[in-house]
Amino acid sequence: MIRHLKSAHLFVDVDNVSDLPTRASDRTFEVFNPSTGELLAEIPDMGVEETRAAIDKAYIAQPEWAALTARERSDMLWRWHQLIVDHTDDLAAILTAEMGKPFAEARSEVAHAAAYLQWYAEEANRIYGETISAPSTDRRMLVIKQPIGVVGTITPWNFPASMVARKISPALAAGCTIVFKPAEQTPLVAGAMFALAHQAGFPNGVINLVYASEGDAVGRELCSNPKVRKISFTGSTEVGRLLMRQCSDQIKKVSLELGGNAPFIVFDDADIDAAVDGAIQAKFRNAGQTCVSANRLYVQSGVHEEFVDKFTKKVRQLSVGDGFDPGVAIGPLIDKRALAKIESHIADAVANGGVVRCGGNRIGSEGTFFQPTILTEISRDTTVAQEETFGPLAPIIRFEDADHVVRDANDTIYGLAAYFYASNLKRVWRVAEALEYGMVGINTGRMSSEAAPFGGIKQSGIGREGSRHGLEDYLEMKYLCMGGI
Repeated sequence: MIRHLKSAHLFVDVDNVSDLPTRASDRTFEVFNPSTGELLAEIPDMGVEETRAAIDKAYIAQPEWAALTARERSDMLWRWHQLIVDHTDDLAAILTAEMGKPFAEARSEVAHAAAYLQWYAEEANRIYGETISAPSTDRRMLVIKQPIGVVGTITPWNFPASMVARKISPALAAGCTIVFKPAEQTPLVAGAMFALAHQAGFPNGVINLVYASEGDAVGRELCSNPKVRKISFTGSTEVGRLLMRQCSDQIKKVSLELGGNAPFIVFDDADIDAAVDGAIQAKFRNAGQTCVSANRLYVQSGVHEEFVDKFTKKVRQLSVGDGFDPGVAIGPLIDKRALAKIESHIADAVANGGVVRCGGNRIGSEGTFFQPTILTEISRDTTVAQEETFGPLAPIIRFEDADHVVRDANDTIYGLAAYFYASNLKRVWRVAEALEYGMVGINTGRMSSEAAPFGGIKQSGIGREGSRHGLEDYLEMKYLCMGGI
């Protein structure tokens, strides 16, 4: 057993994980700890044949799963929820080992995953239809809602525990069955959560796990197989476009939670100390590797220097290191490509007049650690102002006029999340309504909740996760017209 996982009893032999399809080959791929480079596991490397077998199992299991009462499905979700709560530390240890985030953050993520299971265990009992006033006395009209069917899900590496619950729990509550492909960098926590689902009593074939080092073949099969009625994907906008095209021949339903380029705006009437704390949270959580991470910080001239000074002081206090070490606030980046990207963004900004206020360099020769970095004097046409960095880099752009900053904030193909700090109520309402984003945090740097709809507009996605709206994405509406009454 590897370091820090001696007590993680769910770190199982992956060949014995329930709900894996029969393997078509002996191919494997390796999973590494990004903090140390340590080999964690060799995982079965699956492809089209295994994916097709998993789809077939889900297709066979779906009618019986849908035929259960809402209460029966709810009870199973509740049992899974409780098992995850009971094994929080084990799951968090696996998550930190394979993804790198600090252990405290990993525990918080596992709790967030459990919260989604709890929410949809409750929502399973609240799938309602409606009656419609008929135009004649001999007719009755009503609407019922039924599960879509088999759902193919593909998730990223940055939140490998919460993504399992966010994708699967509403689908299961609705009566759908699942074929799930986790990211190749972080498959272990998904396997452990599936093992707990098996303990919770989910019938064979209801949830199916497919490991793969390359997602192309799995994605094509999920999109082209007519037994799959819906695709749910979280990842880059580029891959989301590809999956949407592949689903178009069958007019297959899709839920896409894609890239972002979140603005974080500090107006001159803001509580600056609160704005600094919010910026730390929105920018440096998970080492900046979140789709809702603050990517562009706009600060009004009247408070620019105060904000930058206070922000820089706090950022310099952030500890970087192995997620298992005490006091660490920022773990490693996921891989060396992520390091190269953040370095290229900094180099481009500096070449165009940007100033490094703190950070700017890799840490050590081992692992993929990078200093939390602040840049000022950033122009709006630099790469860092146009593209998502996905790392601990905070570029600060000075602005003068409120109307102009909203236009600049909206000047992107993305529309996932935005943040702003202000105290004037008139400004709060006007800016909140004017920002072209699916989610807006007002005087807060963190807004994700199982009770709220998570998702974006424009090229940041289609559909919502969480809340009652997340359940609707897995239901079909059927109109029934009864004559001769």
